[in-house]
Amino acid sequence: MNGSLLLLPFWLIRFGLLSILSKDAIRRAAHFPPMFGNEILAYWIYQVSNAAIFVYLCFLKVTIEISWQFYTGLVFYIFGLILCTITMINFAFSSNEGLNRNGLYHFSRNPMYLSYFIYFIGCTLLTRSWILFGIVLIFQIASHWIILSEERWCIDKFGEEYKKYMKKVRRYI
Repeated sequence: MNGSLLLLPFWLIRFGLLSILSKDAIRRAAHFPPMFGNEILAYWIYQVSNAAIFVYLCFLKVTIEISWQFYTGLVFYIFGLILCTITMINFAFSSNEGLNRNGLYHFSRNPMYLSYFIYFIGCTLLTRSWILFGIVLIFQIASHWIILSEERWCIDKFGEEYKKYMKKVRRYI
């Protein structure tokens, strides 16, 4: 099976489901906060590595077989898609003031990034690609810098409310 088929459910969830649930959520998901210094470089690394993941997956194969790597990859892949679906639903329906504490956002400030990472690790295991694994790690490190800039923006926008949220809810898990 071609690795590009692994992308179809992700795109349907990430873009299709979100556009059905809320046009405003699509706009919010595409928003990146103002970035400074190393965050600008991280933003470009994030974008390039994200594109590299999608393109490289198109050249990889998934061999369906009885092995720990295949089944572990399948579990990560499916779990990542389930988390992504729940996150998109939670993200689509934020509170009136815009601060999202619904569903998974009650347990993680960044469940969307977390679901992407789990999903991409599943893709890595299913394709058995060390190169893809390296690109995913680069993507995740760059994502952390994006998250830091988003947190700064949220503090500016939501003030003390967001600081309380930060104390109560972990960044990842």
